[in-house]
Amino acid sequence: MKSIAPIELQKILAAQPATPVIDVRTPVEFAEVHVPSAQSVPLDELKPDALALPKDQPVYLLCRSGQRATKAAEKLAQAGFAQPVVVTGGTLAWIGANLPVTRGAAKVISLERQVRIAAGAIVFTGVLLARFVDPRFIWLSGFVGAGLMFAGITDYCGMGLLLAKMPWNKN
Repeated sequence: MKSIAPIELQKILAAQPATPVIDVRTPVEFAEVHVPSAQSVPLDELKPDALALPKDQPVYLLCRSGQRATKAAEKLAQAGFAQPVVVTGGTLAWIGANLPVTRGAAKVISLERQVRIAAGAIVFTGVLLARFVDPRFIWLSGFVGAGLMFAGITDYCGMGLLLAKMPWNKN
């Protein structure tokens, strides 16, 4: 998979402003802050054949840190796009490099933080239920722990994909 540093992409955009940049974060994350020329196409809605882009030209992809963009690049490559390019470090690296961004008025909780909050709440609830209701509720906490391990090993987070579809993550 090809990748590019944010500063290199900025140089390309300065020379060729029409260069396609796709941000695959949720609409709410995009509304909070994004690269000015980026187009919002959330990962769960990305349909490569619906993109009006030439398949033989580079398509630059970014998300918050690079993981969702990598999945998007794999989708595009499977659909015949010859040059999907992941922006290393995503929007966080872009901001860290002091490159220009468009900021919205609202502050949002990132998808990654939402997953941590939800997982922590479920584990905590499972422990309380196991202590005060029925010891078998400990399996709820174990299930979430196993899910987190699976997400870490495979880089696939079902809870994150589910949370991305929630109404508060849509515009």
